[in-house]
Amino acid sequence: MTARALVGISGWRYPRWRGDYYPTGLAQRRELSYVAERMDSVELNGSFYSLQRPGSYRRWRSEAPPGFVFAVKGGRFITHMKRLAGVETALANFFASGVLALGPQLGPVLWQLPERQEFDEALLEHFFEQLPRSTSQALALAKRHDERLEGRAHLEIEGDTPIRHSLEVRHASFLGDRPAALLRAHGIGLVIADTAGRWVEPQAITSSLVYVRLHGSRELYTSGYTDEELDDWARRIGRWLDGTGTPDGDPRDVVVYFDNDAAGHAPFDAERLRERVRGLPAGRP
Repeated sequence: MTARALVGISGWRYPRWRGDYYPTGLAQRRELSYVAERMDSVELNGSFYSLQRPGSYRRWRSEAPPGFVFAVKGGRFITHMKRLAGVETALANFFASGVLALGPQLGPVLWQLPERQEFDEALLEHFFEQLPRSTSQALALAKRHDERLEGRAHLEIEGDTPIRHSLEVRHASFLGDRPAALLRAHGIGLVIADTAGRWVEPQAITSSLVYVRLHGSRELYTSGYTDEELDDWARRIGRWLDGTGTPDGDPRDVVVYFDNDAAGHAPFDAERLRERVRGLPAGRP
């Protein structure tokens, strides 16, 4: 199958964007639909802070066209509080909370590690082995939820489809061949993140999906991207799509999310990059 690139934003509900990116008078309930008309995908960030409800996932899905893709951010209870250890029930609760209600529009799952989380091969391997690689596996896992999800779990799927996972790291111990080899062995993507020099920025391609998060090139979460910077990212995306920029020469799917939202640059930058990607020989809307 031909590789494709999706460009979007990390979240969409920002008061600062109203009257700027969002037209004055646009109802808040219409904001996701507005984004979905102009982009390919969005990251669901609320799932990081707390377990969402099935009704929320169903509503988000209903507000976007069928081809729109939702990346889901894994819960911080798993990554930041439990630090990936003893998370069997927490993973079951996460996938039972409504993630599967996205149906065929469920995209990759993002797991963001805290800044001080060091590379621990045994811990990571055990965590990776627990991650479901398909919606049927996720359903089987979700059925093991605890009493907190009793009566509010979504336990059905609309067909068995793959689930891809990506890991965003921020500690220097994740650089080098050994961490990349572990992720590659388990088919877990290593997020390529632009963090204005705040954290490490891995470049290794470790799965069939290249997951990019653009937090700002000069000022974290705040600065916008210049035309030259977006041109450079478009060229890199093009090389991943056609395989000339991958270690084995095989094309990769690409997702890109702008998280430089503090000053409202994210949605404008996403639209500008999306236009560049759509103009690539290997680009796909």
